[in-house]
Amino acid sequence: MTTLFESQAPRPLADRLRPASLGEVIGQDHLLGPEGPIGRMANTGRLASIVLWGPPGVGKTTIARLMAETSDLYFEPMSAVFSGVADLRRVFDEAKNRRDLGQGTLLFIDEIHRFNRAQQDGFLPFVENGTVILVGATTENPSFELNAALLSRCQVLILNRLDDSGLEQLIERAEKIEGRPLPLNGDARAALRAMGDGDGRYLLNLVEELYALPPGPDGTVKELDTAKLVETVQRRAPLYDKSQEGHFNLISALHKSLRGSDTDAALYWLARMLTGGEDPKYIARRLVRFASEDIGLADTQALPVSLAAWESYERLGSPEGDLALAHCVIYLATAPKSNAAYKAFKSAMSVARETGSLMPPKHILNAPTDLMKDIGYGKGYQYDHDTPEGFSGQNYFPEDMARQNFYQPLERGFEREIGKRLVYWEKLRAGVLKATDLDTSDGEGGET
Repeated sequence: MTTLFESQAPRPLADRLRPASLGEVIGQDHLLGPEGPIGRMANTGRLASIVLWGPPGVGKTTIARLMAETSDLYFEPMSAVFSGVADLRRVFDEAKNRRDLGQGTLLFIDEIHRFNRAQQDGFLPFVENGTVILVGATTENPSFELNAALLSRCQVLILNRLDDSGLEQLIERAEKIEGRPLPLNGDARAALRAMGDGDGRYLLNLVEELYALPPGPDGTVKELDTAKLVETVQRRAPLYDKSQEGHFNLISALHKSLRGSDTDAALYWLARMLTGGEDPKYIARRLVRFASEDIGLADTQALPVSLAAWESYERLGSPEGDLALAHCVIYLATAPKSNAAYKAFKSAMSVARETGSLMPPKHILNAPTDLMKDIGYGKGYQYDHDTPEGFSGQNYFPEDMARQNFYQPLERGFEREIGKRLVYWEKLRAGVLKATDLDTSDGEGGET
């Protein structure tokens, strides 16, 4: 029950604008509309346990509270950050008592991923027997953070970050409740929405800051342009947790943009990671990995450039060394791509695991002792440099193993030239060609 003094206390704008019905929630129509999963639950009055996964400030707590109201359930909110086993035990005991009296309980747990595995297991019997309808809220990927057993009993629903249109609706609602427009010109208004970065609660906090500006001598607040807006309100740091899903999502975006030769997108994801506080040395390591995995021998300079960028960053640090990483990203994005070396090595590793006990053929083994010579070590070995072609064509695979063809270069970049050499050597090995049939003046065995 709200006391007289509580009703007179100032309330934040975000609280005053909290939706009174599911239909007033902005930006989540895919969940709350008549055909959405929550909309259908609300219409039938039959709720199931769910996990709401989405970024901050998009309405997770509000949706849970309104679900309880529409279903006449007792709303029990708690935060995993501030709660422990004793709190959970109390909540479940009270929920049992309510159920005995005919009322159900909707248990809303904010930041549910903060509970450890054992605590999550403790929910299971109370969710299964209907003591509580569980609504968990998390900003982290549930598949990484929540027990499989708990996930199997809850439907995961994904909330969207608010788009530009949704943020504008929030601003208009704020203007209506305040009874006056924001003191911003058109460009500054757009910049304010961009500062909100999809977070409705954060946007309303900025709006509240603007409404608190003192009026001038004429009793009005002067209209702000974008530059003045930036001076007036505090821009928040981008959301980025180096140990959580955002970390893996952005490096994946960078890697795949490079693979897709989209230079501008790759630069954007690099910038996102750097502005989010990612360790540039981690990025440098991943760029070296990309050079080996996705460019390989199609551009033999990709790996040296990546290593040079890493070394440059180590010597310069930020922000000067960040440019070396950008230089590397541009080079890798614009280089020809090939994963032929990567695939060849994977195939070789697979065959090696299957045939790991086979000996090399005796003719390619050194024979430092008379005994080794007597049993055939080194016998019949042909020194390639002594042949007219510089290529003996001998077999170097184990004698009990068929020849393998792991490396198949692509017709891209320098690998095109490598492919010509391999074809030439294969023809020599098969006896199709002789040195006199070829123009070897370039030293590469190019065919005439």
